[in-house]
Amino acid sequence: MEVFIKSGSPEKQRTACVVVGVFEPRRLSPAARDIDRATDGYLTKLLRRGDLEGRQGQFLMLHNLPNILPDRVLLVGMGKERDLDDKRYRETVEALVKHLDGTGSMEAVVYFPELHVKGREIEWKVRAATESGALALYRFDQYKSKTDKPRRPLRRLTFCVPRRSDLRDGQVAVDRGLAYANGVMEARDLANQPPNVATPAYLAEHAEELAKEWDLGLTVLDEKQLEKEGMGAFLAVGKGSVNPPRLMAMEYQGGAKGDKPYVLVGKGISFDSGGISIKPAAAMDEMKYDMCGAAGVFGIMRTIAELQLPINVVGVAAAAENLPDGQAYRPGDILTSKSGQTIEVINTDAEGRLVLADALTWIQRYDPRVVIDMATLTGACLVALGKNAAGLMGNNDRLVRELMDAGDETGERGWQLPLWDDYQEQLKSNFADMKNVGGREAGTITAGCFLSRFTEDYEWAHVDIAGVAWKSGDDKSATGHPVRMISQYLVERAAG
Repeated sequence: MEVFIKSGSPEKQRTACVVVGVFEPRRLSPAARDIDRATDGYLTKLLRRGDLEGRQGQFLMLHNLPNILPDRVLLVGMGKERDLDDKRYRETVEALVKHLDGTGSMEAVVYFPELHVKGREIEWKVRAATESGALALYRFDQYKSKTDKPRRPLRRLTFCVPRRSDLRDGQVAVDRGLAYANGVMEARDLANQPPNVATPAYLAEHAEELAKEWDLGLTVLDEKQLEKEGMGAFLAVGKGSVNPPRLMAMEYQGGAKGDKPYVLVGKGISFDSGGISIKPAAAMDEMKYDMCGAAGVFGIMRTIAELQLPINVVGVAAAAENLPDGQAYRPGDILTSKSGQTIEVINTDAEGRLVLADALTWIQRYDPRVVIDMATLTGACLVALGKNAAGLMGNNDRLVRELMDAGDETGERGWQLPLWDDYQEQLKSNFADMKNVGGREAGTITAGCFLSRFTEDYEWAHVDIAGVAWKSGDDKSATGHPVRMISQYLVERAAG
């Protein structure tokens, strides 16, 4: 779908469909009032008859209205005007685009950026609408022999801004919104792949494709190279699988050659059975989503390359498959990490922190400005925060706050959890430098404490996306979280 920006009166648009809002109870938005005046009160009479109350989720398509140029006018219920916040605005745009896609209106001009959203300016409203509109049409159906696609799908969406002076900012917002959406879809496509396809080797091949498409530098380490690097924790996780691990580092050079890069690290467990500490069978198919952190890195790298940000960024995906067989690592094993620190394995299902520990040590070669890792790390995060926020931790409170702000801006929210030294006590081992789990209490925090032991030489933040990386049930799919959050953070850093 193509997205454009323009300004102009709704009654003068030569288009298949003009979209305007109606607030509850039966209150016309400014663009709707313009159409009402041009049609001699047609909309007012319609609302008086009770055809539309303006409740959120209501749609009413009107054809052949007098004295105006659009073929159709779609009235969209927005709910109560005072309740129009970020979430409702995004939800309404998403519902609108899905509705238009099924009506045969191959194009539409939408007047939502004129609406008042609490605390938001034109740029935000256009960007959020662009993202939500593009993502509303996302489908992952490449493995279906038959697909149910609309005969006349929506191909062109134009957002109308109130003033011509808004066009420049509006175009920037469209470009950014499309780049964010493309990054999210990149991450979703990778994470939604079946685990018999999306092996560590497949991810390495995809990294090569992405690097070629966007002119990125690329380093790929195979099993022998990981062994040469001394990545004992990383290698242990993949020992039970016939699909050997891979580490990929994609390098985007948008800033000066000597500028320190922002380094992103993603957990890429292409399938997580739990290993010897095997998981219950129920919903184990969803463990293909244990590589959503790595998928997010791919998505972010695509977004920043599309936006041509003037900064340097390195995106690292640490990929392995955690399965049980005669070669698999065991509870009780002691592993030597790349940092030289030793780890007693208590539970082989706490494998993500092991691959991240070695990756977080390996990336020191880049002399990073900031390091952000993202991972479906702990089920405890889902218990703590549910499906509404990622868990955020780090060794720099300013960095964590900046990520939280970026999450609020993009709708991919995060919440800070403490990394107090008190929690480090739970990782004490009788036989090694640390255990790989700290018990049931504060499981998300102790996982963050574990990672913190490998990040002492740089500013670091950890994003636990276990509760937000995918949806289950009838809407089962990867979400692409936290592509927009971290892309927004990088956009803000690039702007100075």
